[in-house]
Amino acid sequence: MRRIRLLGDPVLRKKAKEVSQIDENVLSIIKDMFEVMYAEDGVGLAAPQVGVSLRIIVMDDGKPRAMINPKIVYKSEEKVVAEEGCLSVPEIFENVERSKEVIVRYKDESGAEHEEKFVDYSARIVQHEYDHLDGILFIDLIPPERRAAIREKLLDIVKRSVQLR
Repeated sequence: MRRIRLLGDPVLRKKAKEVSQIDENVLSIIKDMFEVMYAEDGVGLAAPQVGVSLRIIVMDDGKPRAMINPKIVYKSEEKVVAEEGCLSVPEIFENVERSKEVIVRYKDESGAEHEEKFVDYSARIVQHEYDHLDGILFIDLIPPERRAAIREKLLDIVKRSVQLR
C-alpha cells in the first residue's frame, strides 16, 4: 500500500501535472488512493499525498468518487469557517475559511465528464483536496499567529517526514 507523504515532503509543494490519458496506471493509482484514504479514516485524498504528482482527487462524502483533472469553475462568495485536518499534517486541526459552495468540472475513471455542485462539508473536502494539486496545504490558509503557535508541532512532522524518506 502507498504511504501518506507528510509535511516536508517536496511532492506536497509541487503543482501536480494533468492526467493525459486514463490508463491502467491511473486506475491503479485511484484504487490505491481509495485504499489509503479508507485505511487512514480520511474523507478525501489528493494524489500528491501518496507521492504521485498528478491531478487526481478521491473523496467520500457519502458518495465515493474519483476526480481526474478537476477544475473548480465556480466558488460562492459566501464563506464558512470550520475546522480542518489533513492526513499529511497529522494531529493538527485549525479553522479555515472556504467557500460555502463550489462547482467542479472533472472526468471520472471511465473518462466521462461531470460538472457537479458541492455545498458545505462536501465543498470543503473538494477545496482542501484541490489545493493539494497546486501545492497548497490548509496550514497555508491559517493566520500567521496560529501558524507560529503550532510551529513546533509542524517542525516535528517535517522531521518525521525526513526520517520516512
